[in-house]
Amino acid sequence: MNFHILVQQTVNGLVLGSVYGLIAVGYTMVYGIIGMINFAHGDVYMIAAYLTAIFLAALTALGIHSPPVVMILVLLLTMACTALYGWSVERIAYRPLRHSTRLAPLISAIGMSLILQNYVRLSQGARNQGTPTFLDGHLRLLEDGPDHFVQITHAQILIVVMAVIGMGLLWYLIQGTAMGRACRAVQQDRIMAALLGVDTDRIISIVFILGAAMAAVAGTLVTFNYGSFDFFIGFVTGIKAFTAAVLGGIGSLPGAMLGGIILGLAESIFSGFVNTDYKDVFAFSLLVVVLIFRPSGLLGRPEVEKV
Repeated sequence: MNFHILVQQTVNGLVLGSVYGLIAVGYTMVYGIIGMINFAHGDVYMIAAYLTAIFLAALTALGIHSPPVVMILVLLLTMACTALYGWSVERIAYRPLRHSTRLAPLISAIGMSLILQNYVRLSQGARNQGTPTFLDGHLRLLEDGPDHFVQITHAQILIVVMAVIGMGLLWYLIQGTAMGRACRAVQQDRIMAALLGVDTDRIISIVFILGAAMAAVAGTLVTFNYGSFDFFIGFVTGIKAFTAAVLGGIGSLPGAMLGGIILGLAESIFSGFVNTDYKDVFAFSLLVVVLIFRPSGLLGRPEVEKV
């Protein structure tokens, strides 16, 4: 086993896992609050990638070229617009069906996913889109000759750092603020929280907004790193992020990030040493094995039925 390849694939896996974790947060928060899976969440991530390119072009046209300023402005603008999409999905696809059967919101969310995909395809075109490389530069570590080194790009470092910062801020928001206490109260017992004066509709909308904002962070950073996207990227990445949420324990914020990291590392290392074509098979097989021995996920809590 080549040591440099192992370290390089580990770095790549951490970067990929950070992206999965950021998106998985949206799945796990929505499930924790209303017990439903938002299958349109991956397409919100896809929209964030397009918005990133649009805002990059707009700021460049306005003569703003400073990389730190552009990155901050693009990230904030993309998060704001993507949060609006998350809020709209909740109001259109979930709120009218909240007291319906459990299957109705699921079908509605799948329909919303198809609507968002085709809305972007018709408005932006079906071809692959791209942006110029925005964040150049890299670091070489463990260099031992011209062909033996570990390379980490500045964009990869930014992805990992922003993932840690984003998860830290979200954890503080949920655990250390009044709004976070309200979110946890609604998660534990929505009816009792409403009886105690918590505006449950507002809290549910906020959860969708927060999940969409975290997906926006992932979409912006991935666009900075790869610079290529299309209207269908949300489907595959969304399924992977949902897998990460289930792997870590659906409903657990640390579990979402842990599941994302494990999934990213598994994919990357399998691709580097076995076969790239079957990395998805290996990742989903890992999920099956974990759920066989721990059905609630790595950090999830088994549901206890109250009698």
